[in-house]
Amino acid sequence: MRDALLNESLFFGLDHTCGAIAEWIDDYNQFRPPSSLGYQTPAAYAWTIAANGPNAAQGESYPFPTVASAAPLGLAKTTEALIATG
Repeated sequence: MRDALLNESLFFGLDHTCGAIAEWIDDYNQFRPPSSLGYQTPAAYAWTIAANGPNAAQGESYPFPTVASAAPLGLAKTTEALIATG
């Protein structure tokens, strides 16, 4: 943020500063295609995940479970027993 906005901008007041920072944050989070997402915008990456499954971005095929199970077998009973014993 410092290199891309603060060092390169001249601000004329607090309102102007807040507006410029809000625009920069929106651009950075919504439209800038980072290398960590395969140079896709965050919105395009989210759409890919929603449409093709959680591992689609890594090139794996669908279907994969999108939600983990509540607890591994036996863990819920162990947790209840620990809570009951205090």
